[in-house]
Amino acid sequence: MEKNYIFEYLDENDFRKKERSVRKYNMLAYKKLTFNYYPELRRGKFLGKLVNEDKKNNIVSYELILPTDELFSKVHGDITLHYTVYTEKGIILLTNITPEGILDEGHRAELSTYKGVMISKENPKKDMFKINLLNMLNK
Repeated sequence: MEKNYIFEYLDENDFRKKERSVRKYNMLAYKKLTFNYYPELRRGKFLGKLVNEDKKNNIVSYELILPTDELFSKVHGDITLHYTVYTEKGIILLTNITPEGILDEGHRAELSTYKGVMISKENPKKDMFKINLLNMLNK
């Protein structure tokens, strides 16, 4: 019989804010997370890269990279779900979604885009420079 896991949060408010930012700025990643990855995790199929394992206490940590476009990944980094599994208790602790800076900023204020990629309000010139540089390298 399959074991069904339940989700708990390290900081639910913070996690939900980041989840809403992912939904707002990267719908593909949000849909995959909600409709593919969460159900798989609940069924006990742990996705992503194993980061840490504590065999003594049956605690395992994973990082799951969500799908995003290549330019966003190069400018801001991959969108990654961090979670920890407590196998004996049947709990998956959803700890974080990164990159934190752009997701936190995207929740607080509407971010603008430059050539199809969202740019931060904190470092817009740096982000635009990265985007221009990557576009020049691709030509």
